Amino acid sequence: MIPVVRHGGEEARAFIEKFRARSEEKNQSVDEAVREILENVRTRGDEAVSAYTQKFDGVCPEKTEISRAEMETLSKTCDPAFLAALKEAAGNIRDFHARQKQQSWCEMRPDGVCMGQRVRGLKRVGIYVPGGTAAYPSSVLMNAIPAKIAGVEEIIMVTPPGKAGRPNPDILAAALEAGVDRVFLIGGAQGVAALAYGTETVPRVDKIVGPGNLYVATAKRLLYGTVDIDMVAGPSEILIVADDSANPRFLAADLMSQAEHDRMASAVLLTTSAQIADETVRELYEQIKTLSRKEIIESSLDHFGAVILCDSEAEAVEFANALAPEHLELCVKAPFDYLGRIDNAGSVFLGHYSPEPLGDYYAGPNHVLPTGGTARFFSPLSVDSFLKKSSFLYYTKEALSPAAQKIVTLAEAEGLTAHANSIKVRQ
Repeated sequence: MIPVVRHGGEEARAFIEKFRARSEEKNQSVDEAVREILENVRTRGDEAVSAYTQKFDGVCPEKTEISRAEMETLSKTCDPAFLAALKEAAGNIRDFHARQKQQSWCEMRPDGVCMGQRVRGLKRVGIYVPGGTAAYPSSVLMNAIPAKIAGVEEIIMVTPPGKAGRPNPDILAAALEAGVDRVFLIGGAQGVAALAYGTETVPRVDKIVGPGNLYVATAKRLLYGTVDIDMVAGPSEILIVADDSANPRFLAADLMSQAEHDRMASAVLLTTSAQIADETVRELYEQIKTLSRKEIIESSLDHFGAVILCDSEAEAVEFANALAPEHLELCVKAPFDYLGRIDNAGSVFLGHYSPEPLGDYYAGPNHVLPTGGTARFFSPLSVDSFLKKSSFLYYTKEALSPAAQKIVTLAEAEGLTAHANSIKVRQ
């Protein structure tokens, strides 16, 4: 089900190449289909959205927008234990992200110069939320709460209608908890297009965030520039670094918690212990028997899973930084000793009792993370993701005078004489 290979060997190198290639593949036929959807929604608005909803979801709701009263009524049908857990998780997420908020600033100098930076939230943000069997209320919290803290004026959520043309109550409960302003029953690439271009009923947004299938991800990628997006997310992944203090039962469970996402998900264990490697593989075979997504997990582990034996912890850290995983678990004796050496990871989970699902649902850090090695240069979704910044500058005539010739010199060195002239005419 999952290969055990030696770091530095041919099998390990082949695995790394396959791991990286899976995030780089693009489907030309999907691109073409999505381009057609985007153009139709851009030119035909709600008419095109309704036609695609009927085509892809099998039903087109009479009312696309869900009212606040309907949201409140449907959310009351949710399991009370779910609602209580949702509320507590939301509190943790708010507390974590509130610490990220930035302030505008202004500096007044003795010579009369004033400069600074204005920081404010985006005007309107769109959130895409999958529906049906792949409904993720946790993603509503992770996307909407940072936006609210940033000061976004209006959050518009789109989510596919269910088989009966009704919304998922759990998603609506999360939207209410997170402060989403309006909800529309629209899914797929057409939902993303409606947010990006605006229609007769759906307001145009400045940024689109949230997970989705290949068509949704492709639509976001193609619309980048028309709107901002959170990131082009690839298949999910987890990398675990384990020493001989690790519990193989925990390791196997954590590997499968990511492998169950989809067949393209990747789960990798790095360990210096051959015994831990062998026992983890045995645990995988044992635990998978009772799991509902057994076939998906098996396919994921077969194609994009690996147990890699390393000669030293330094080798494991070097490998982890090279792979730059979305999720990195440090299941080792002294995890904080490793933390300062981890340069490339979306989110790091320290110790034997900080499994990845803790971050996915409850603890507070965001679960929208860079994938496919992009943690080398991308960061998790945060309050910063929903901010825009403008600088401002004020000089008096007296303050400009001593700088004037220096500016002219720089401008003329670049051959931009009109720039230079803009300074000269003020002297």
